[in-house]
Amino acid sequence: MIPALTEVHAKTNSLLENFNSLFHRIMSRFYVDEKIFPPKGHRYTAVYSRDKEYLFDINATSFFTPAIRSRIIHFILDRKSFSSKADDDFAFGIERLIADDVYTAAYPLHDGELHRPGSMRHRLYTEWSAVRKMLQYQPLDYVKEYFGVKIGLYFAWLGFYTHMLLPAAIVGLLCFVYSCLTLYTNQPSEDICNKQLDIKMCPLCDHFCDSWSLDETCLHARVTYLFDNGTTVFFAIFMSFWAAMFLELWKRYSAEITHRWDLTGFDVQEEHPRPQYLARLAHVKRKHVNVVTNTMEPHVPFWSMRFPATMLSFSVVLLLVAMAVVAVLAVVLYRMSILAALSVYGDSVITSYALLFTTATAASINLCCIMVFNLIYTWLAERLTEVELLRTQTEFDDSLTLKIYLLQFVNYYASIFYIAFFKGKFIGYPGEYKRLFGYRKEECGPGGCLMELCIQLAIIMVGKQAMNTLLEMAYPLFYKWLNTLKVKTGLEPGSPATKGRSKQWMKDFKLVEWGPRGLFPEYLEMVLQYGFVTIFVAAFPLAPFFALLNNVLEMRLDAKKLLTFYRRPVSQRVRDIGVWYRILDSIGKLSVITNGCIIAFTSNFIPRLVYAFAVSENNSLDGFLNHSLAYFNMSDLEKKAAPSRTEFNITVCRYPDYREPPWSPNKYAQTSMFWHVLAARLAFIVIFENVVVFVMILVRWCIPDMSSSLRDQIRRETYITNEIIIRQETARARQLCRSCSPDGGPDLQQNLSEETEADEHYRRALLTPLTGADLDLVVMLRGKEEEERRLKAEEEEKMRLSEAGTSEYDPTKL
Repeated sequence: MIPALTEVHAKTNSLLENFNSLFHRIMSRFYVDEKIFPPKGHRYTAVYSRDKEYLFDINATSFFTPAIRSRIIHFILDRKSFSSKADDDFAFGIERLIADDVYTAAYPLHDGELHRPGSMRHRLYTEWSAVRKMLQYQPLDYVKEYFGVKIGLYFAWLGFYTHMLLPAAIVGLLCFVYSCLTLYTNQPSEDICNKQLDIKMCPLCDHFCDSWSLDETCLHARVTYLFDNGTTVFFAIFMSFWAAMFLELWKRYSAEITHRWDLTGFDVQEEHPRPQYLARLAHVKRKHVNVVTNTMEPHVPFWSMRFPATMLSFSVVLLLVAMAVVAVLAVVLYRMSILAALSVYGDSVITSYALLFTTATAASINLCCIMVFNLIYTWLAERLTEVELLRTQTEFDDSLTLKIYLLQFVNYYASIFYIAFFKGKFIGYPGEYKRLFGYRKEECGPGGCLMELCIQLAIIMVGKQAMNTLLEMAYPLFYKWLNTLKVKTGLEPGSPATKGRSKQWMKDFKLVEWGPRGLFPEYLEMVLQYGFVTIFVAAFPLAPFFALLNNVLEMRLDAKKLLTFYRRPVSQRVRDIGVWYRILDSIGKLSVITNGCIIAFTSNFIPRLVYAFAVSENNSLDGFLNHSLAYFNMSDLEKKAAPSRTEFNITVCRYPDYREPPWSPNKYAQTSMFWHVLAARLAFIVIFENVVVFVMILVRWCIPDMSSSLRDQIRRETYITNEIIIRQETARARQLCRSCSPDGGPDLQQNLSEETEADEHYRRALLTPLTGADLDLVVMLRGKEEEERRLKAEEEEKMRLSEAGTSEYDPTKL
C-alpha cells in the first residue's frame, strides 16, 4: 500500500471520528435523558391466547401496561348488557348508562398527582410537557405506555413533521433574505418608484373610483417582489420534493415505531366489532366467519343495507360541500353588490371607506358561515357515518375524518383558491367589462393578486395558529373550572364523596373528558397547516418557518394539556395514523398542480421571462413595465363605469393586459404577445409538473418503506417466536404422552435423542443473525425435516399397529 495514501486515510478517519464525536456531544443535549427515561428493552411477543398462557410471563408486573389495562376494562364496559328485555337491542354499554344519568362518568385514573414526585404523570409533566424542554426529543415509549398507541403515534408524527420542517424553514428564509438583498435591483418596481414614467391607471371600480397614478403602488410593488422573484420557482420545486421526502421518510420511520410498539402484524380484521355495529345488526340472521379471528359475525347485506347507506352519505357530503362553495360565491357577490350600492353616493367619506367596509363585513359573514357549517356538518357526519355500518372503530374514525376534512378543506381554502385562480381573471377590459348578475367582477388591488394571496395566507395561517394555541389552552381551563364548580355545588358537606375529595378519582372527575374524537382537532390543525405549507407555498415562502415556530410550542402545549386539563384517555390500538396519511399524500400531489398554476398565472414570472428572452435586446427587464400595460381611451369607457368625478384631466389611461391601443385598426384586440405569454404559461405548467412528478417518483423508488435491516430483523424475530412456540408445544405434548403411555419410556427417550441430533444445525442458526436467502433456506430446510419426521413417525405407527393386529390408525395421537 502507498504510504502517502495510508497517511491520508488515517488522517481522514481521525477527522471523521472527531467530527462525529463533536456532533454526538452537541446532539446529546437534545436526546432523551436515559437516567430519567431508561431505554425500553425489546421483547418477543405473540398474540395472547388463554390456551397457550404458559408461553407468556403473566406474573411480570409489566405484562399489561396501564394503558392496555384501561383498554381491556373499557372493552368490557362498552359491551356489557344491563337489560333482560329481548326487544331492547341497545341496552348495553357504559355510554348508554351515562346518557341515562345512571352514572355520571367513566374514565381511567391518572397515575398519581401532577406536582408530587414519584409518579409517571409527574415525570412526563416535568420532563416532557415543559416548554423549556421544547428542543429535546420526546420519550415516545413512555408516552405510548401512559396514553396508549394512538396518542403515542400522534406525538411521534408531530415530532417527525416538526423536524422535517427545519430544512424547509431554512431554505424559505434564505429565499426571503435573497429577495430582501436584491429588492432595489428589481427594474419593474424601481420604474414604479422613480416617478419618471407618470403613468395614470384606469379606474378599479364603477362610478365612484377615479383614475390613479401608478407611482402610488411603490410600496406594494416592492413587497410583491419579496414573494415574486426567481427564487419562487426554485422554492416551489424544492417544497414539492420536500413533501415527497416527508411522506416516504415518515413511512420508513413509522415502520420502526410500529415494530418497536408491536404493531407490525396488526390487522384491522383482528379489531373487535363496535358495539353499535353489532346492535344495529342484531336482527340480521345471516352470519359469516371472520377469517382472521375465526368468530361468527353478522353479515351486512350489500344491496339492501350497505349500498343505500353509502349512497346517502356520499350524496349528503357532496351537497354540503357544494353549499360551502355557494356560500363563498355568495360572499363574493355580496362584495360586488355593496360596492355597486355605495357607488350612487357622492360623499368622499363613504367612497374612501367603501372597500374597507365591504372587506370587513364580507369577512365577518364568511366567518359566520364557516362556524355554522362546521356545527351542522359535524353533527350530520357522525350520524351518516353511523348509518354506513362500519365494523371497527378504526374504520368508523377514518370515514368520519374524511367527511369532516372535506368540508374544512372547502371552508378554509375556498377563499384562497378564489384569490389565486379566479380573482382578477376573465374580467375583460375597461371598454367591455365582464359582469356577473350585472355587477363588475372583482379586480386585484394595486399590488396585484399575488400580494393579496400572500396577505390572505399570512393572516389566515399565522392568525389561525395563534388563536388556536390560545383557545386550546383556554377552553379546557374554562371547562375544568366549570367542572370544579359543579362538584363543589353538587355535593353536600357531609356526604361520603366530600370526605374523599382528596382521592384521585375525585380530582380526575374535575378534569375535562377527552372524548372519542379528542385527537381529531389536533390532527386537523396540523394537516391544514401542512396544506398552507405545501399547496400555496409559492405565494408565501415563510410558511414553513412560521409552521416550525408554532409546532415547537404545539408539541409541549398539547402534552401539558393532556396531563393537566383532561382526564386520562382510554388507550386505543391502531396500526398507523390512519386516513390522515392518505390525506397528506393527496395534498402533496395537489401542491404540484397549484404551485405550478400560481407561478404561471398568478405571478408575473412568466411574462418577465418571455420579455427578457424574446423582446429585450440585452435580456434585461428595462421597459417591461411599460410593455405590460395597454392603452385605453377614457371616452370609450362604459357609461355606468365612468367616474362621477376625476382628479386627473386625462384622455388615455393604462391597464395591465396585452391589447392593441385605441389608435390601432384592431383596437383593444389581443396582441401576439398575449398568445406568446399564454403559450409560455402552459408550457411551463407541463414542464414543471412533469419534472417534479418524475423526481417525486424517483425519490419514492429510492427510499424503501422499510429498511432492509429492519425487514430482516422482523423476519428473524418471527422465526424465533415460531420456534419458541413449537418447542413449548412439543414439550407440552411430551408431558401429556408420558402421563398417558406408561410403556413408552425407552421409545420416547430414543425419539428425543433423534430429535436433538436433527435440530443441531438450526439450533446454531437461532444464535446466528441471518438475512435474506440464508434465512429462507433455514426455514425451508426446517420445514422439510419436520415433514420427513412426520412421515417417518406415521410409517412406524402403522407398522406397530400391523404387528399388533389392528388397522385402527389415528394420526392425531402421534
